[in-house]
Amino acid sequence: MIYRFTIISDEVNDFVREIQIDPDDTFLSFHEAILKSVGYKNDDMTSFFICNEDWERGEEITLEEMDTSSEEDSWIMKNTKLNELIEDEKQKLIFIFDYMTERGFFIELSEIITGKNIPKPKCTNKEGEAPKQHIDFNEIGTKKDSNTDDLDENFYGDQDFDLEDFDQNGMDISEIEPNNE
Repeated sequence: MIYRFTIISDEVNDFVREIQIDPDDTFLSFHEAILKSVGYKNDDMTSFFICNEDWERGEEITLEEMDTSSEEDSWIMKNTKLNELIEDEKQKLIFIFDYMTERGFFIELSEIITGKNIPKPKCTNKEGEAPKQHIDFNEIGTKKDSNTDDLDENFYGDQDFDLEDFDQNGMDISEIEPNNE
């Protein structure tokens, strides 16, 4: 059996990777295949999250063991096989590759191929450039194409936004009625 995963990024529109892997392989093998497919160094803390259909995070599978309470299950990539937590097509995962900024890839189990085996994980489709592995915080706000100059009354999502409707503590005071006791 082979799992075929599709990997996309919310940072780069034309970025797609497809990785085929044996369901008995570990999350560590999957982690290494992803990093290899995008050309990232394997020197950062990463995690997988099993997600529901709305991409809400559930179980976390970490690269290294974390100190967690004994009440929670602890999943480590090198000790956890894919088929322990992934069984159905369309299963969604998030792979966090940059913990500082919570950046990651969105992954879906696109297909379960039965009757075939694969000796080691491989990237079978590679489209677009991967986002940078790390964000250079010195570049943020210095780009000429930055939209920071476009802030206006629509920035807060409401054309009727009026700063005078808020007191110094940021609470909306326009609808507070005086206490006439």
